Amino acid sequence: MYTTLISAAQLQESMTSGQPLVVFDCSFDLMNPNIGPAAFEQCHIMGARYANLNTDLSAHQPSDGGTGDDAPASGGRHPLPARATFARWVASQGVAPHTQVVVYDRNGANYCGRLWWMLKWCGHEAVATLDGGLQAWQAMGGETTSGPANAARAAEFALGSPLVRLVDTATVLANLGSTDQTVLDARGAPRYRGEVEPMDPIAGHIPGALNRPFTENIGADGCFKPAHVLREELTRVLGDRDPATVVHQCGSGVSAVPNLLAMEIAGLGRQALYAGSWSEWSNTPGVPVERG
Repeated sequence: MYTTLISAAQLQESMTSGQPLVVFDCSFDLMNPNIGPAAFEQCHIMGARYANLNTDLSAHQPSDGGTGDDAPASGGRHPLPARATFARWVASQGVAPHTQVVVYDRNGANYCGRLWWMLKWCGHEAVATLDGGLQAWQAMGGETTSGPANAARAAEFALGSPLVRLVDTATVLANLGSTDQTVLDARGAPRYRGEVEPMDPIAGHIPGALNRPFTENIGADGCFKPAHVLREELTRVLGDRDPATVVHQCGSGVSAVPNLLAMEIAGLGRQALYAGSWSEWSNTPGVPVERG
């Protein structure tokens, strides 16, 4: 079972092993949502399926979403769908309880981490991120194809207890200033400092939050840095803060996941995710904002 990273060579070996395997391409572009699906149709790993951030991995905005069991599980620009809703989509894509899932993108692991986390959230541990993404697969000579994905054969996906922790705005707000909570912001430094804000109504960051841009987890080769390097860098950011207290956030809960994954690779445990992130915080009346 691969649960964090899988190399291109390991994926190729898994493809020929006969074990149940489903591969997802999560490539995307926030500024142009059509780019991801188009890139998939142009080139993707043989047999891969496409997971669209906007339509498959996010719910409608809360005001447009369902009610009861189908209500979105978070707010923000990319609200999480209800677990039961997402589980139905997972089953439609052929993922069963014993399926090894591999996720990748061509964006430095920015988007595929979302699906990695969501499957853990639904109790499915056997999911890993392709280290280096599509580029690493191509560099190894892995087989690719073009066109739409083949129709999936639906499976019986068992929704299990969450293997990750989700927190909401009220929880983050209630724990501001507490040693039991360390907010780690994955956005770029200028957005964190409040110098620019291209997407949300207010610039700045959650008071007391530390900054670790998610791009710093990736080395010059396009892969995650070695575990010992990640551990050294991340503990330097945290200082004397306990890694177990970390709550990961970003703009809309997507690019925070590479930090969460990096901490797990580094042996620092698996922390909480504030999925609403800055897009929900900055739209919540009365919450404090810090700049600088």
